[in-house]
Amino acid sequence: MQPPAAHELKLERVLDAPCANVCPNGAISRDKGFVHVMQQWYCPKPWLVSDVRMDMRPGGEMFTVMNGPAGERHENSGVFLEIIPQQRIVTTDAFAPGWRPSGRPFMTAHVELSDADSGRTRYIARAMHWSEQACKEHEQMGFHEGWGKAADQLEALAKSL
Repeated sequence: MQPPAAHELKLERVLDAPCANVCPNGAISRDKGFVHVMQQWYCPKPWLVSDVRMDMRPGGEMFTVMNGPAGERHENSGVFLEIIPQQRIVTTDAFAPGWRPSGRPFMTAHVELSDADSGRTRYIARAMHWSEQACKEHEQMGFHEGWGKAADQLEALAKSL
């Protein structure tokens, strides 16, 4: 296990669903389309994802729009840095498509997936921030609760496949 990166927030869970149902290029992407499925779990309810654009390759676009119950709207734009099907997805908002630097980089997200016992999946999500201030801001926004609820929603969805 790696030591925590500077300014890192981490969520670790064992999801009660097989890895093939949890991650891109597994059953989710084959059966229903990963973009459609992502809209069902990616942010904690009652928030919802209204728009997703993904080009799942290194340098490809990762774009979402999250909408809150009081009319909040948050656009998240970045690129994929690494994709290893059913193992790892790494994205960052430090770059826009075409490797153009973004205005204010906030974090790099690193999600690692692996088989756990009895058809379950080990899910480790790390948000590695560019500064201590950004890390504190993300924690105060509710990182652990929000990312935890999203992981619970992903687990429920993956179990239903």
